Amino acid sequence: MGYIWSYIKKYPKWLFLDLLGALLFVVVNLGMPTMLARMIDQGVTKGDAKAIYFWAGMMAIIVVLGIIGRVTLSYASGRLTSTMIRDMRNDMYTKLQQYSHHEYEKIGVPSLVTRMTSDAFVLMQFTEQVLRMGVVTPLMIIFSIVMILVTSPFLAWVVAVAIPFLIWVVAYVAIKTRPLSEKQQALLDKINQYVRENLTGLRVIRAFAREDFQEERFDTANVEYTKTSNRLFKLTGLTEPLFVQIIVAMIIAIVWFALKPLGSGSLQIGDLVAFIEYSFHALFSFLLFANLFTMYPRMAVSSSRIQEVMAMPISIDPNENGVTETKERGYLEFDNVTFAYPGETESPVLHSISFKASPGETIAFIGSTGSGKSSLVNLIPRFYDVTLGKILVDGVDVRDYNLKALRQKIGFIPQKALLFTGTIGDNLKYGKEDATIDDLRQAADIAQAKEFIESREEAFETHLAEGGSNLSGGQKQRLSIARAVVKDPEIYIFDDSFSALDYKTDAILRRRLKEVTGDSTVLIVAQRVGTIMDADQIIVLDEGEIVGRGTHDELMKSNAIYREIANSQLNQSATTEE
Repeated sequence: MGYIWSYIKKYPKWLFLDLLGALLFVVVNLGMPTMLARMIDQGVTKGDAKAIYFWAGMMAIIVVLGIIGRVTLSYASGRLTSTMIRDMRNDMYTKLQQYSHHEYEKIGVPSLVTRMTSDAFVLMQFTEQVLRMGVVTPLMIIFSIVMILVTSPFLAWVVAVAIPFLIWVVAYVAIKTRPLSEKQQALLDKINQYVRENLTGLRVIRAFAREDFQEERFDTANVEYTKTSNRLFKLTGLTEPLFVQIIVAMIIAIVWFALKPLGSGSLQIGDLVAFIEYSFHALFSFLLFANLFTMYPRMAVSSSRIQEVMAMPISIDPNENGVTETKERGYLEFDNVTFAYPGETESPVLHSISFKASPGETIAFIGSTGSGKSSLVNLIPRFYDVTLGKILVDGVDVRDYNLKALRQKIGFIPQKALLFTGTIGDNLKYGKEDATIDDLRQAADIAQAKEFIESREEAFETHLAEGGSNLSGGQKQRLSIARAVVKDPEIYIFDDSFSALDYKTDAILRRRLKEVTGDSTVLIVAQRVGTIMDADQIIVLDEGEIVGRGTHDELMKSNAIYREIANSQLNQSATTEE
């Protein structure tokens, strides 16, 4: 509740209206039984039409006030709830933008999606009920008990006997539902994970004809979720019928014990009717209040999951007050860098890496799978921080930069090309919002993407599906490269970004890139020797260590690992051409 209160307290005006609506609602509901009692005792039993019309008129006024109170309560609670959940999701989204890869891996993307959607929705439902019933019901209970004691102290004990039974039902359900709620949300994470994997890996699943396996796996999780949900709903469903039975038994007891005072004239019929109404309001309000308690365990689970997201320590400090500008442009230096992934400090993936790069130079990295090539370039934009040593960009340690300013210097083209829903133009402008159509055409031409873009009827206004799924792998890679060219960064990082291109397109694209990267530093991670043969310096990595550096010709003479990779590829290429 403290977490929810931290959001709704920001809007005192709507809280005031919510309380005002609740008070009007309570006054109306508790005023009606009293007026009904007066109508019966003063009008109906005595045959006084004037009294009947008077009290009927008063009841009509009360009904109008009740409608106003109900509308005010509903509007204020709805406004508060929707505003709260908007702020909460905005805060979560902002926090997620600060996460490094480590935080995402720690919680898991499917779980983060569930927390942003399902868990936030649970909090919204609970908050709405609290703002409506959580304010009204305590007031109804308190004032109903007061009116019970005022109307007939003799019968009040009947209500008092019923209350412990109600408390026992609430406590039992609340205790039993919390572990089920935790299990339910964990299973929902798993369902979300399977759905996500199925949608993103649809082609692989079909290629291996594993639809039945995927369906069985999903069905297993879904059936378990259903079983847990059924147990949870059965428990929460017990509350209302048990409460109703207790209330019915209480009303029967009231009528039974009221017979004697009615016969002696010490209790009037109207007062009995009012007493039953007050008793009903007291216990029914207790029922509604108890529903909040049955919802509370699930809300508490969802709240703790959201707070876990918000409280997660950020391993990459954004350094808001860090360096934003430098005199130099495009200089890069690795100074004895060692890196291990968080939690795996005993097994570094990079050992004592040192090299320098200057504007206009192309530095390439090659090595076997798992040699640490991608890990190395991921350190430059601080997707992770170095374990030992330091990385200097333009003479400044990357950790001393304002994180956003650092990344503005870098054009990163990832191994897996990722495009966003929207138009081709929107994607190309992602790093430079004010780019002109001429900038886009030039970048597309350099990236060898202009032809396929302009072959489409809408050209740069062509709509892309999620992840660019309506494009081929090569087309997505070329658009990713064009996006970086539009940005015109100081440092280009190509993380195996030419792998989906044929050799001819690869060669033309790299030749055209030199037209725009003359004043920038270019880093290329590649598996193909043909992609990096013209690099100013090639660094050979093996098990996270530099085992060779130099030009292609120098490494062919001096480095056995590079020579083995080159010969296997170049011989294979020659055989294919023959």
